[in-house]
Amino acid sequence: MKHIEKGVSLRHAPRDFLRDLNADNASTGLVAGILGLSVGVVHISAGTSAGLDSSFIMIWVISYLMINGLFGLFMPAYYRLPLPMANSIPGALMFAAVIPVIGLEAALGAGLIAGIITLIAGVTGVMGIVMRLIPMPIVMGMVGGMLLSFGLNMVKPLESAIVPASIMILAFFISARLFRKIPPLIISMAAGLAYLTVTGVDLSGIEATIRFPEFILPEFTLEAFLTYGLPLAIILVGMETPAGVGLVKGMGYKDAPANAITAVGGIGTIVSSFFNLHSTCIAAPMTGVCASPEAGTHDKRWVAAVIAGAIFVVAAPFYGYVVSLLEATPRYFITIIAGLALMRVITSSMAIAFSGKKHEIGALFAFLIAASGIQILGIGATFWALVLGVVVSAIFETKDFDFIFTRGVVQKSSG
Repeated sequence: MKHIEKGVSLRHAPRDFLRDLNADNASTGLVAGILGLSVGVVHISAGTSAGLDSSFIMIWVISYLMINGLFGLFMPAYYRLPLPMANSIPGALMFAAVIPVIGLEAALGAGLIAGIITLIAGVTGVMGIVMRLIPMPIVMGMVGGMLLSFGLNMVKPLESAIVPASIMILAFFISARLFRKIPPLIISMAAGLAYLTVTGVDLSGIEATIRFPEFILPEFTLEAFLTYGLPLAIILVGMETPAGVGLVKGMGYKDAPANAITAVGGIGTIVSSFFNLHSTCIAAPMTGVCASPEAGTHDKRWVAAVIAGAIFVVAAPFYGYVVSLLEATPRYFITIIAGLALMRVITSSMAIAFSGKKHEIGALFAFLIAASGIQILGIGATFWALVLGVVVSAIFETKDFDFIFTRGVVQKSSG
């Protein structure tokens, strides 16, 4: 376990949470939590499209929130870093698609093996080495491309819902100028809710149900591992962790625990396989929200991630009610809030990717590939953004990799 980065401690976490809690990190934690809750709709859509039973789909989403919420309480509290946990969306889409083919128990067994592979990658230190070798401009180009859709979705409502979109966006910027002590996200959300109240949102269809995660025993087949387990392991190690760690580092947390994030994701994925869930990993978009300047001072942003985890845990049993509530809220409400919360992260990632004089072509390719959302061999765009970004930079910007070898020489001579 020597490669797992040491955290602060859980001993004084509750006391420190109350000490560091403020309006900024509370509001961004709320936004991150709402963003994570809305992702459950992706699971529901994927499961419905695959013809899965509605009862299973609801248990799947409830497990997603409960299990990842618990891990999402532990990670930021232990490391005092904005490290919210969720699950892999590409993994969710694969999971829903393969269940009719290989069966639920076999899919979960393949996921368990993927969790073991991910845990080994973290414990052995492989993930930390990989993250050190990938140039930061390429990582941040990938991050910028991955988050670009959030920015675009923020402004798209100006075409179809110009009045509420303008009210929410203007409320954010005006309040940021005039009310420095009130988080602009709170003002924007309040303005949006006020508009919805005045225009009469229909809440009559909201229904309350209570359910909890259910235990299940996975099964193991070679076909399921090759079809689903191996691609999931590649996604977790090669795509989800680099995206999350890149975001955290881009926000100034240079000592982001890449190995621990990978290992905990592996443990969470192993646990998840016994509760109808496909994976656990760092939540990149939510990390972008919790680690952003909107979350307040640098050393207190971890509180936002804890709040997001708490929202997951509390909302999990009542997710049927949450789905009804989200469906009653126009889609633009969540997309605008998420875009505003991630705006500073997008600008920071673009600045790091393109303001220097190294790896510009590689960073550009990483940005374009991540923004495109392409899938090759069933693996998502962020993985290929890093791989092809490094390859392109190595071919056309070979001299820019000198810093890696130079650092190695310096470390060897100093030793």
